[in-house]
Amino acid sequence: MRIAIMGSGGMGGYFGGMLARAGEDVHFIARGAHLEAMKASGLTVKTSKAEEFNITAKATDNPADIGAVDLVLFCVKTFDTEEIANFIKPLIGPDTVVMSLQNGVDNEEIIEKIIGPGHVIGAVAYVLAKIDSPGVISESINRKIILGERTGEHTQRVEQITKAFEAAGQTVEVPDDINVAIWSKLLGITTMAAITCVTRLPAAHIFSCPETRALTHGILDEGIAVAIANEIAIPDTLGDEFKALFDTFPPNYRASMYQDLENGRRMELDDIIGVIVRLGEELGVPTPLTFAAYASLKPYANGKPAMPT
Repeated sequence: MRIAIMGSGGMGGYFGGMLARAGEDVHFIARGAHLEAMKASGLTVKTSKAEEFNITAKATDNPADIGAVDLVLFCVKTFDTEEIANFIKPLIGPDTVVMSLQNGVDNEEIIEKIIGPGHVIGAVAYVLAKIDSPGVISESINRKIILGERTGEHTQRVEQITKAFEAAGQTVEVPDDINVAIWSKLLGITTMAAITCVTRLPAAHIFSCPETRALTHGILDEGIAVAIANEIAIPDTLGDEFKALFDTFPPNYRASMYQDLENGRRMELDDIIGVIVRLGEELGVPTPLTFAAYASLKPYANGKPAMPT
């Protein structure tokens, strides 16, 4: 397959490197020092299985240099979705598939409105990877990738993408309803982003304090209620499964949003926490705990707030 990686940071760089090593024709879209390093020395990928390899990277900052592809992996921050969906139009041919690997629950709709209907499929990746240094990606968690048509159909293009990822060493699931997978991941991210950012504490402190533990579970329960009201077929067991999972987190675990908060960077606040509040208001579902977390973090949404003049 001819594949473009739109956003060649941690996740995009990792999947792009693995797919390229497996023989796919991969093109990376990046910028700055990371782009220059890939052009000069290729892309190095370090995995949690203690593997390290380097590929010759086809890299550019201009999608027009690449042209139409079979698959676009859309790996950018949610607040850039609309801008980047317009930016990738040179990559889109009649049969191009765009697969969003973003947080949030409405990126697919935004992308499709811009590039046209029929191109976008849904996906969720339980993978943690980051840029160690320009041109170097390290992956520390790789559980699985879940993908599928938003209609629930099992199509030839989904089968082709599944085979490409499996050949690249990835565990792939194709559920009957990708929307459940997308929402389920959001609920976990929302809960842990809210509690770790508001408390500025890691999992060990959060779950050893009964009151803070109860707050965490309350935020999760509100999100599940919103999802159900939004007619997402959330399994009855999901809440208990997440609460058990939280207890297995490493003691120093913090959500990735915390790293943005700590470093004064713009956060995906509205698309990860605010979306639960907004949909709760629309659907008549109370979300007081989630709102409190959202309101507490709102002054930091665009980075460290400056004193008003």
